[in-house]
Amino acid sequence: MTADYVTLNRTGDKMPLRGFGCWKIDKKDAENTIYQAIKIGYRLFDGACDYGNEVEVGRGVNKAIKEGLVKREELFIVTKLWNTFHSKQHVRAAFDKQLKDWGLEYFDLYLIHFPIPLQYVDPSVNYPPEWYVPGADKLTYERSPIHECWAEMEKLVEAKLTRNIGVANFNCQAILDMLTYAKIKPAVLQIEIHPLLPQERLVKWVQEQGIQVTAYSSFGPTSYVDLSESGKTYQSLLANDNVKSIADKHNITTGQVLLRYALDRNIAVIPKSVHEDRMKSNLDIMNIQLDQEDNKVLSNLKTNQRFNDPMLFGFGLPLFD
Repeated sequence: MTADYVTLNRTGDKMPLRGFGCWKIDKKDAENTIYQAIKIGYRLFDGACDYGNEVEVGRGVNKAIKEGLVKREELFIVTKLWNTFHSKQHVRAAFDKQLKDWGLEYFDLYLIHFPIPLQYVDPSVNYPPEWYVPGADKLTYERSPIHECWAEMEKLVEAKLTRNIGVANFNCQAILDMLTYAKIKPAVLQIEIHPLLPQERLVKWVQEQGIQVTAYSSFGPTSYVDLSESGKTYQSLLANDNVKSIADKHNITTGQVLLRYALDRNIAVIPKSVHEDRMKSNLDIMNIQLDQEDNKVLSNLKTNQRFNDPMLFGFGLPLFD
């Protein structure tokens, strides 16, 4: 693979394969982290309402634009609609708040974060709303069908407020249903992908539908240590002996091995780091060539272990069963 992007359906927009994730970037660090990432060469930034740092991330983006480091049209900005805003009455207002928080005139890609319609929480009460209605100790759902939510997403495209729309954490059935009514086909599916959870069949089918795929959690359990209520501990893929052996063989880092693994499947990646050397390392993956033996070793790591799972977080929702 020589291209550094995938082409999105309908718009023909070129989405970079190497992006920067904004999850778990502390507010106090976000502006400078994003600014430095742009200086280093990142052009795709993946955010979300739920990350709670869109204002600060937006400041970093706008600082770089203002200083002439990059033009707005050279960036590819992604963010997501949270679960509590699925109602057709609330999608536009939630979107408008996010656009204002980022300080931008449009997004390049807007995703439904999860196919989970949770009860609405007014932003003045709690923002980001998180998973539970204030005072509740279990998930509270509302009757907000995805087809109505998607129709509102399509209106955002028609209003030229976002160039592309897509979904995250949807399975085949949810997407198949969406394709029966969508006027605008999803441009991207964002899902958890790493050697433990390669999701080969879903990725292949989705790509055959002309929908591009973005992988999150490329390093496996690294970001979920403090979230799981299962009591289990998992070794980071960054410290896995098999991944280390491949890294040593090519004189690269284990992180580069895991990111290149996704790129070889034409899947975009969005790693996050606040350390400049790792930012550079995570970006410097275009010229790495994993061979057949390397890919066999990585394929053998498959356990179908998922880390971004509401069941592991104690929410009692078997979303991926």
